[in-house]
Amino acid sequence: MITTETLHHPGAPGTPTTLPALLWRAGPGWRMISSAVLGGGIGERHWFLNAQVPHGYTRRDPHRHLAEIAAPALATPPACPSAPLPPGVGLMTAADILATAAHTTEDGAEALVTAGVGVSGWAAVPASHTVPHPGPGTINILVALPVPLTDAALVNAVATATEAKVQALHDNGYDASGTPTDAVCVAARTPGDAAPAEHFAGPRSRWGARLARAVHRATHEAVAHDARLRTTPPEPGS
Repeated sequence: MITTETLHHPGAPGTPTTLPALLWRAGPGWRMISSAVLGGGIGERHWFLNAQVPHGYTRRDPHRHLAEIAAPALATPPACPSAPLPPGVGLMTAADILATAAHTTEDGAEALVTAGVGVSGWAAVPASHTVPHPGPGTINILVALPVPLTDAALVNAVATATEAKVQALHDNGYDASGTPTDAVCVAARTPGDAAPAEHFAGPRSRWGARLARAVHRATHEAVAHDARLRTTPPEPGS
């Protein structure tokens, strides 16, 4: 289900560098629930984008920026990138998405995770608590299920994916529930007469259990990739 292609878009202003973005052309027939800045909420969505942005990102219109990145690849016809795009979901991160991406499958459930754990901690901390910013952080999670889910089950799936993420962090030795900017997207097929929607997606339901295992493995791998990046000396001249 999840087959991505790599796009490239301009990096920091005034520099010749480009940065990657992972695009999944899901097409019609999908409902997604997401915390994304572009296409968040619940609804029909046709594509998913996870874009890497420069450290210290300062744009105040990330939803517009994500649409700009996706437009050249999704415009119909391709020669008209200013044409309205079909609805989609867009996430962003300063983490190295190509080096940390992990894609796993579990009996029909799929997960794609990228990770930067430079900033991590527990969700509930004292109001006066501040966290230093030692590096880029964000764990972006995409889940795809080949079955329809009710609205309630979609919400349940987000909770299950988040629980699996926390478990993976713990298993990697992190005393944390995540980073302050983590985002998640769960995609499920559109309900129809021939495919009634599943009502449950908790960790002990059929599809929730598969989702949890897929997200756990993908997050575990992505976080491990990120840890290796942080301990590997940079190449001379880089």
